[in-house]
Amino acid sequence: MKFRKADPLMRDLRQVLPADRVRVAPLERSIMGRDASIFEGGRAGPVCFPISTEEVQGCVDAARRHGRAVVPRGAGTGLAGGAVPLEEPVVVVTTKMNRLVSVDADQRVAWVQPGMINLDLSRALAPHGLHFAPDPSSQQVCSLGGNVGTNAGGPHCLALGVTSAHVLAAEVVLMSGEAVVLGDPDGWTPGLDLRGAYVGSEGMLGVTTAIAVRLTPNPPAVQTLLLAFDSVDAAAQTVSAVIADGIVPAAIEMMDKNIIWAVENFVGAGFPTDAAAVVIVEVDGLPGGVAAEADRVAELAVERGGSVRRAADDHERALIWKGRKSAFGAIAQIKPNYYLHDTVVPRTRLAEVMNQVYEIVDEHDLQVMNVFHAGDGNLHPLLLYDGREPGIMDRVHAAGSAIIEASLAVGGVLSGEHGIGIEKRDFMPLMFSEADLDAQARLRRAFDPDEMANPGKVLPTGASCADVKALDKIPEGVWG
Repeated sequence: MKFRKADPLMRDLRQVLPADRVRVAPLERSIMGRDASIFEGGRAGPVCFPISTEEVQGCVDAARRHGRAVVPRGAGTGLAGGAVPLEEPVVVVTTKMNRLVSVDADQRVAWVQPGMINLDLSRALAPHGLHFAPDPSSQQVCSLGGNVGTNAGGPHCLALGVTSAHVLAAEVVLMSGEAVVLGDPDGWTPGLDLRGAYVGSEGMLGVTTAIAVRLTPNPPAVQTLLLAFDSVDAAAQTVSAVIADGIVPAAIEMMDKNIIWAVENFVGAGFPTDAAAVVIVEVDGLPGGVAAEADRVAELAVERGGSVRRAADDHERALIWKGRKSAFGAIAQIKPNYYLHDTVVPRTRLAEVMNQVYEIVDEHDLQVMNVFHAGDGNLHPLLLYDGREPGIMDRVHAAGSAIIEASLAVGGVLSGEHGIGIEKRDFMPLMFSEADLDAQARLRRAFDPDEMANPGKVLPTGASCADVKALDKIPEGVWG
């Protein structure tokens, strides 16, 4: 569809925003037609860049008057297709709303706009000796609004919890156009926990316009250990042993042989390329406790045949983490494309499921690299492929489906932090009963009766969601 200045929708949007912040050029709409997932074929309508709550309200009002859906969008780093527009909706991009509004260092609370980059917030808080704990691997580019939308995690969320544990309140523009505050920065909201319902709702309940985040003091002492093992089983057993021993580190990350080689060749972090698996364990807190816990972690690793290297200083610690957080980029040395999954399995079943992942990938003639949040069992197998190869996507999606089914079979769940989006929407009945899904749909309609907000995502209903049939091209892989 072509959009002209005289179109009623365009006219109304340009009464709300300056012309340069309402984009309709085909290239710009094409870019906004996808996110960082592998799903293609989405179609964006007018793309709006508001800078205030009032402008977001104006965009929503205009969309409602013209019967158009609204898709909230942050930095576009989501991996489950959550920001892929399905029916030429009004796309409300919050990246220009990127200010740190206020900091109360005594109460350890900050109000931020949703477009602020995750890592920029912690950098701004450094003079106060504070940081924002959730640290997705994409934290250099992902926005806080997107983190709220998917309830993002990160390597350092094991001990302190994912995004929902660090959001006290959110200002939200509902599809009625009303701006409401869910929760309270004091943390004492009576009644229903609407804040908790909102965090992780993937843009289906409204548009985030401000967030009150809980701030975490920087720890007085930190030790980072790099454990190397001759087998994936030994590495996984060590992860379980650490938690069973009563130690809850700040982070426990695991990487297998293939990704170790790619990362070391890319970053030069000193990872042992002859190891079958490495585990990064970080403990923090008071110096005495940190030393004791680090010693015990090392002891548990050695008991299971592992070798131990301790970061000698902050530089070496930073290099180890640079290696871990550069893993996804490093695989470009091997294949031009990858599909990253996000299931969660019980820690005691890690080795079993990883062995199944290797078998599934072999069966579909693909390559896989594993790097994941081992402490909470959040698997991230990267299926490597070359998208130019004929028929490759059928094999990639088939392998992805098999990995999901293997994870659920051992009592796992569909997602740890990436969200459901369109990627796992049709797998929801494997995890939830009909009554469960109906309850989720009722909650959604309580916020958005007309289902204007990000339709076609998460809930596998179809009938009352967006008219996906209107698409000229259905996003590749949406239906498995």
